Amino acid sequence: MSKIVVYSKNMCGYCVKAKSVLKNKSLDFEEINIEEKPEAREFIVNAGHRTMPQIYIDGKSIGGYNELLKYVDTL
Repeated sequence: MSKIVVYSKNMCGYCVKAKSVLKNKSLDFEEINIEEKPEAREFIVNAGHRTMPQIYIDGKSIGGYNELLKYVDTL
């Protein structure tokens, strides 16, 4: 089973949608809110990301919400 990490922030509609897709597919994931964890925000900024959510699967960035939809369609 892949390890899925969703980097999110407050008041983010696409973050809510991404988590909903994962829940509906019964996929376990870890959510990290960058507004609550400064080190996570620093990681995201240093990685060059500018939008939320950012989704990592097994340590690799797949992108955001639209890329997640493509990923779950392959399952």
